[in-house]
Amino acid sequence: MTRRCPALLVSAPASGQGKTTVTAALARFHREQGRHVRVFKTGPDFLDPMILEQASGNPVYQLDLWMVGEAACRQLLYDAAGEADLILIEGVMGLFDGEPSSADLARAFGVPVLAVVDAGAMAQTFGALAHGLATYRPDVPFAGVLANRVASPNHGRMLAQSIPPGLRYFGGLARNLAMQLPDRHLGLVQAQEIADLEERLQAGAKAIAETNLTALPEPVGFEPVTLPAPPALLAGVRIGVARDTAFAFLYRQNLDLLRAMGAELRFFSPLADTTLPDVDSLYLPGGYPELHLERLQTNYAMKQALQAHAAAGKPILAECGGMLYLLESLTDKDGNRATMAGLLPGHAVMQKRLTALGLQEVTLPEGRLRGHTFHHSRLETPLVPLARAHDPRGTAGESVYRTNRLSASYVHLYFGSNPEAAARLLQP
Repeated sequence: MTRRCPALLVSAPASGQGKTTVTAALARFHREQGRHVRVFKTGPDFLDPMILEQASGNPVYQLDLWMVGEAACRQLLYDAAGEADLILIEGVMGLFDGEPSSADLARAFGVPVLAVVDAGAMAQTFGALAHGLATYRPDVPFAGVLANRVASPNHGRMLAQSIPPGLRYFGGLARNLAMQLPDRHLGLVQAQEIADLEERLQAGAKAIAETNLTALPEPVGFEPVTLPAPPALLAGVRIGVARDTAFAFLYRQNLDLLRAMGAELRFFSPLADTTLPDVDSLYLPGGYPELHLERLQTNYAMKQALQAHAAAGKPILAECGGMLYLLESLTDKDGNRATMAGLLPGHAVMQKRLTALGLQEVTLPEGRLRGHTFHHSRLETPLVPLARAHDPRGTAGESVYRTNRLSASYVHLYFGSNPEAAARLLQP
């Protein structure tokens, strides 16, 4: 049975226009009106969902037609429509960027696009840009446009007057440092590290109250889909999951899936803990180990515990930052070098610029898995890769390394792309 729920996909002509700020502000505004708001993030991203979860008060999941799959995306939206008063989807990059793009997602599920445009350095050209976004692909539903970083009331009037007939203008948000979200080299600062995040979200909600976005959008129909239940391949398996400010790049779907396959998850902090929980396997996700070199280097007890786990032949899956932590050393961009856990031969050095970005697919002995890569470091290791990932166009990407039961790569795996393969990586 079709479920109907008001919904918007918040996109933009490019990155850096304020999509996350606007999506979070919208979520918080409607939450303050007593509405149940569910938010999703388009594409692979760990940082934006942290902000959006705090803004909405509800879990945030990824939607991606390639990595997650259309059927799984449809299921997530259908389930959300059964409980929510409003569904918000934050896009990725520009509206038409990527294959598949945010526009493809909007078209697939009939969700109208709200285009957020940074108008700070333009006037009447705003209307031309809005017109282009609305008409470039007639098959994409389009709700209207919102101006961001408006300089003054007069500037706002010029922007409004530039909008062509038939295109809805939802108003503008003034430049406002009080609602701005801080960022660093991999994106936004993690929600748990922003001391005044609540105040920023409240400022954003207050700004939304001055626009034409206070009413709920029109309902969208979401159709049901039947997906097979995940196999119970991890029944009784205890998996230790690293989770703290250094290792926080975790897909909520991955954790849900591990539990659905029977695993018991036990979280630990490589920064603060001196022992591992009593577990059969370890999952070390990505994050910011380069920002915590001293604490990781001097937590000798944790490094010894990891070495003992590996020596016992127990499985370890390490992704990106988790892999860097298991190397012999890691050097930050200022040249500070720290000794890491030493489970993998090799050294990594942080770079001042991005070194890899994009979707990835890799075929392992356990099966084929999809995910993405996004990092600023370079790795030197004598290890011969077990496998090499490729992007959706077939271009060679990241290497996957394996020594005994330790599997490591820059690729952040999306377990739902092949639950059986993900389970085999962590089975004792």
